[in-house]
Amino acid sequence: MTAGASISGMDTTVADGRDQSRIVASWLLVCCVTIFAMVVLGGVTRLTGSGLSMVQWAPIMGVLPPLSTVEWQTAFDLYKQYPEYQIKNQGMSLEGFKSIFYFEWAHRVLGRTIGVMFAVPFAYFLLRGQISRPMIPKMFALFLLGGLQGLMGWYMVKSGLVDVPHVSQYRLTAHLSLAIVIYAYMFWLVMDLLAPARSAQPSHSRLQSASVGLLAFTFLTIVSGGFVAGLKAGFAFNTFPLMNGQWIPANIFYMQPVWQNFFENIATVQFTHRLLAVSLAVCMVVFVSYAWRRAAAPRLRLGLMLLLLAVVTQVALGITTLLLAVPIPLAAAHQAGAVLLLTAILFVVHQLRRL
Repeated sequence: MTAGASISGMDTTVADGRDQSRIVASWLLVCCVTIFAMVVLGGVTRLTGSGLSMVQWAPIMGVLPPLSTVEWQTAFDLYKQYPEYQIKNQGMSLEGFKSIFYFEWAHRVLGRTIGVMFAVPFAYFLLRGQISRPMIPKMFALFLLGGLQGLMGWYMVKSGLVDVPHVSQYRLTAHLSLAIVIYAYMFWLVMDLLAPARSAQPSHSRLQSASVGLLAFTFLTIVSGGFVAGLKAGFAFNTFPLMNGQWIPANIFYMQPVWQNFFENIATVQFTHRLLAVSLAVCMVVFVSYAWRRAAAPRLRLGLMLLLLAVVTQVALGITTLLLAVPIPLAAAHQAGAVLLLTAILFVVHQLRRL
């Protein structure tokens, strides 16, 4: 074999590897988009009060909704045995029940669809050797996280089927947080497949550290938003920047022990989320301004512009949602905006690692 033929063969192998990486990345990206839709639909399900309408967990048979009047009546009769109907929705009609049932049903079916969308292509690519050896354990980790998320969803629902028709804010936040972790991890793998990350050059190490800090800050703010959602804290203190005429509500630490206020006191939970969100926005604007002057890479600058757009939009959505007492379309857009903001900072972190 000549040297030219050898080089040509190597080039073909590299090209084939890149093509396979793009195919796998495209599949994961479709899964990411579907998870994004799942997060938004989960928010709508919560906002419409639909999350407790399905009182049984039937992973296989639950794929189909009731298809006859008798089946609908059976599902409705089961719902009537639980606190949400007895305390909150007593006297609801069958048509009213259908209107909330379909949101929860769609949410569960989309979750199972994501499982199939991931598992079947994963098995196919694995058998054909199209997934690199270092990537295989990461894919298995995603698969296990997805299964855990399904269990976490039912664990959350069960908390609202006991005495009080309200799911635990702790379990709801855990369910949301795990969805965000799965999305972020999958999106990172997509970026690694399309453009493998490298260690940052010394000139950009500070920027990289700052971007990782902002990523963690963003996740913390999303987690605090989970507690706001779980306690329905957005329906209180619908003024900004003051909270009903006060910078700091008077009853912010009335619970004992003090730590309990940050998870169960509506005033404290909303105040904390406001403080985190505003602080995050300020830090991101400062970061974008600093990074723009020190990094000229076109893809990084694109990421910085998207990050700035995302944070400004998210702050505007958050304030508007609060002032208008949480209308469903705006609240759903605010939840979607949180995921897009996380996506933008993830992209920036990855670009800084590639410089």
